[in-house]
Amino acid sequence: MDNLTFRHSVLLIEGLKVTPQSSYPVFILLFLAYFFTMASNFGLIVLISMEKNLHNPMHFLFCNLPLNDMLGTTVILPRIMQDILQETSERYITYMQCVTQAYFVHVFIAACHYVLMLGLTVRLSHCRSKIENPFCDNASLFKLSCESVVINNIYGIVYTVAVLCFSAVSIFITYVKIAVVCKSSKNKALNSKAIKTCSTHLAVYLVMFFSGAIMTFLHRFPEYSDSRKLTSIMFHILPPGLNPLVYGLQTKEIRQKIAKLWWRKEVISL
Repeated sequence: MDNLTFRHSVLLIEGLKVTPQSSYPVFILLFLAYFFTMASNFGLIVLISMEKNLHNPMHFLFCNLPLNDMLGTTVILPRIMQDILQETSERYITYMQCVTQAYFVHVFIAACHYVLMLGLTVRLSHCRSKIENPFCDNASLFKLSCESVVINNIYGIVYTVAVLCFSAVSIFITYVKIAVVCKSSKNKALNSKAIKTCSTHLAVYLVMFFSGAIMTFLHRFPEYSDSRKLTSIMFHILPPGLNPLVYGLQTKEIRQKIAKLWWRKEVISL
């Protein structure tokens, strides 16, 4: 199989199937989504860094979330936007670039687990030169191999099921406890705030949960490749774009600082 391995070869990445007429509108839409995600997450980091009264463990955790979201979005969107403006037959990427992109995609999802999985993948020889996805990830890389990838598939499925089940159970238990507290509490304002925060959090979580699950499982069913591409892009756009609104604006201190900065800007302009 070694003679079929060409690790420095150029790969053809399938990308999104868009008509020439819709390529620019799709590009603009993705650019606006990327700009919003980067600006909102970066603004949240700067705000927390500049305000001393926000320098506490809770807001430090908020800094980690935007950094991770910025990484996950930057890993794929610029490349996808570039490919949209090119002919399908001209969307080339080197094997090393593909491995690099896949590495950062999986750091965004779950660093330790996916570094191990990627390590299993790069040991495989590969005899194909087409990435059947808009961006490089581990599943796309081991599909380049003509060797048996049963271990990769089993490992990926078992880990995904375990993570999704643990996540779902944890979220369910948390929400049950919140519901019990709200039911026993007579503070309507507190209950209203809890319901508002939980509903927005749950909406983002469900988008991430189902898009991540569908993306992983549909890799095993080539006939649903277009659906898999859509869910994979949703996984990298919607949660990073919505998280600053959910976790940032739902926090009273951050909301007050944003309002204060906005009001100061308005006063200066006048």
